[in-house]
Amino acid sequence: MREPHTREIVCLEPSALALRLRGQRQLTLLESVMRDEHLGRYSFLACNPKATLDVTGTGVFLNGVACDEPALAVINRLLAANRQRHVPGLPPFQGGLAGYLSYDLGRLLEPGARIPAFPPLCPDMVLNHFDCVAAFDHMQERAWIISETAERADQLEELLSGKPHAVGSHEISGWQSNFTREAYEQAIARTVEYVLAGDVFQANITQCFSAPIPPGFDALAFYRVLRAKNPATFAAFLDYDGIQLASSSPERLLSLDGARAEARPIKGTRRREPDPARDASQIASLTSSRKDRAENVMIVDLLRNDLSRVSKPGSVKVPVLCGLESYANVHHLVSVIVSELKDGLGAGDVLAAAFPGGSITGAPKIRAMEIIAEIEAAPRGVYCGSIGYIGFNGRADFNIAIRTAQFAGGVARVQGGGGITARSDPAAEYEESLTKVRRVMEAFGA
Repeated sequence: MREPHTREIVCLEPSALALRLRGQRQLTLLESVMRDEHLGRYSFLACNPKATLDVTGTGVFLNGVACDEPALAVINRLLAANRQRHVPGLPPFQGGLAGYLSYDLGRLLEPGARIPAFPPLCPDMVLNHFDCVAAFDHMQERAWIISETAERADQLEELLSGKPHAVGSHEISGWQSNFTREAYEQAIARTVEYVLAGDVFQANITQCFSAPIPPGFDALAFYRVLRAKNPATFAAFLDYDGIQLASSSPERLLSLDGARAEARPIKGTRRREPDPARDASQIASLTSSRKDRAENVMIVDLLRNDLSRVSKPGSVKVPVLCGLESYANVHHLVSVIVSELKDGLGAGDVLAAAFPGGSITGAPKIRAMEIIAEIEAAPRGVYCGSIGYIGFNGRADFNIAIRTAQFAGGVARVQGGGGITARSDPAAEYEESLTKVRRVMEAFGA
């Protein structure tokens, strides 16, 4: 088992350092902007990977070469071949695989689901083998380069000490939804009919706002505005071949610390109010809502079932059920599910069991995904997929890519929606979908 090379560096803001890496291959920033000792402590920055794993509808490719094995097998092979000792006292990602899983990957993981193959917005999965990472501990205000060799650390340190690149415009206008208000409310009513017919307990329905990307637009400049307007615990900026992603997600899909897995689903949302009394009223409305609590409990049950497939019998627990968490724009109900993985299983196995997250599909998951595909009639791309890392040291952490802007093919896309149950009111669900994207749109100047 390898021992990584480590060196301490000056601790600067990760997003500012990302400006110095502009133009480097596969730039990856995983950032805790809303800082907290438990959820928002660490950030990571990497580029110029040793290898890249791509999954598309036509196959699995490692550095552009087709593989004869499924993606999970390739992931497990890379993890086994590069195992390294975890260094205590340092941030948990100390080298490994980092990138995204698109929501549309779920169709490949659930081959029995009747989901059409929509024209893709991006590859279904991109994971980069990073043998050198800049890691930040915001509680200690310290940073390190963690790498396979001293030479690779020298290369990254030199890039990080360079001058920041110029910043372009972060503004985009001319946004259009793929639904009119009337059509979206009709889509919600149709979903309620599926619930009442017994097809599902709930399904997550969204609308997509899109606009052409204007000349001079700078996705990293946009991300820096977004992180200021909507600080989040699981934020990210990715600049990959053909796609850029800016995410300010508050939601964790799952994390892994050795054999201990944790999921943190969000269900239940209220808009923040500037007046303290009205904000307190919003909190009271959320925490007393039978509808929101029922939605959350349904997703907890789904995730308990997902995790039980890969966990030791009796180890799946729910230490927090419908806890309140408050962010810049919204209040949420958040639950926590933990488990101990079965011997011999790891991050790839638990990702395959839990992806896509139940909070952005509904329950039962496969039927909810079929209804989503029928009603939305379009790919989601990385939205509602996941962004994160799998470390060679047995640690992993992935968000659910909500509050996320996608830039691909000359088009910017932002989506928002919510879980639909028998109690859902179409007009209220339309307003909630706008609340979910409000801060993202403000960051565009829209």
